[in-house]
Amino acid sequence: MTSASAPLALTMGDPAGIGGEIALMAWQRDRADLPPFFMLDDPKRLTRLAARIGVEAPIAAINRPEDAAAAFPTALPVLALSLPARSEPGRPAARDAILVVEAIDRAVGFVREGRAAAIVTNPVHKTALYDAGFPDPGHTEYLARLAGIETAPVMMLAILGLRVVPVTIHISLAKAITTLNTDRILHAARVTAAALKADFGIARPRLAVAGLNPHAGEEGHMGREEIDIIAPAVAALARDGIEVSGPLAPDTMFHKRARANYDAAICMYHDQALIPLKTLDFDRGVNITLGLPFVRTSPDHGTAFDIAGTGTASPESLIAALIMADTMAKNRAKAAGALVG
Repeated sequence: MTSASAPLALTMGDPAGIGGEIALMAWQRDRADLPPFFMLDDPKRLTRLAARIGVEAPIAAINRPEDAAAAFPTALPVLALSLPARSEPGRPAARDAILVVEAIDRAVGFVREGRAAAIVTNPVHKTALYDAGFPDPGHTEYLARLAGIETAPVMMLAILGLRVVPVTIHISLAKAITTLNTDRILHAARVTAAALKADFGIARPRLAVAGLNPHAGEEGHMGREEIDIIAPAVAALARDGIEVSGPLAPDTMFHKRARANYDAAICMYHDQALIPLKTLDFDRGVNITLGLPFVRTSPDHGTAFDIAGTGTASPESLIAALIMADTMAKNRAKAAGALVG
């Protein structure tokens, strides 16, 4: 069982990307306000990287997660991986893919043993992982397999004042429309409602379900998906006792007054969810995986090879992901304690 008082485990991500430098910058700038965390990485690589970008962040090589909290106030704790990293900023080395996977595997092991409170994953380069034989489409599917869960996890993106969950994700818009069905909506919404209770401390979550078509279909005149697919899901959620509204017109559900009426928006496709969130706060988005037996967050951006090693990347999304992971882990522990009690 995970201990909420344990440190957070931060994976290296692709060592040719910006994960290392945003971790260094986050520690240097905000360590007094951040929950203690340790990196699964190459300590010597991070020392070189700190010197390269001019960040004063001493590295403390640790042998176990339990040593992170004591080291954190004066140095960034780093638990070394089995091999040194060979990648240079912006120039991935194929061999390092095994280290990227090792960092994820060990982080999952630590959190499942209660030695880490949650996992925060730095961005990975999927092509490099595929070339190394990585068997899953991405982080989320791999984590689900490691966790041994059969039901699909759900992706949430969050900023202050808005949480969005896309029902269909990384597929074409044409395929999103043809694969959308009532069961998919119900799964995403039910997992979201449970997570809002356990991980966000919301006793009675309110969900807003978006329509697919302009004006939510205009009573079938602009498409029947709202009538035939989405409305039945909304009705089933209401029967579950979930406070839910919809199908709502997507163009009017994300302004400030509308957002005050729900805790999460269930969206029908990727851009319907991400465009409003990234427009409102591009730098502080957090990617959260719901439905896992442990808490996992990630910065809502990629490896940014083009600026890696320049010290110009923003650590804001990583900082938000660390704070959110800590809050979620504490809420989950509190909810579990209440259930046991």
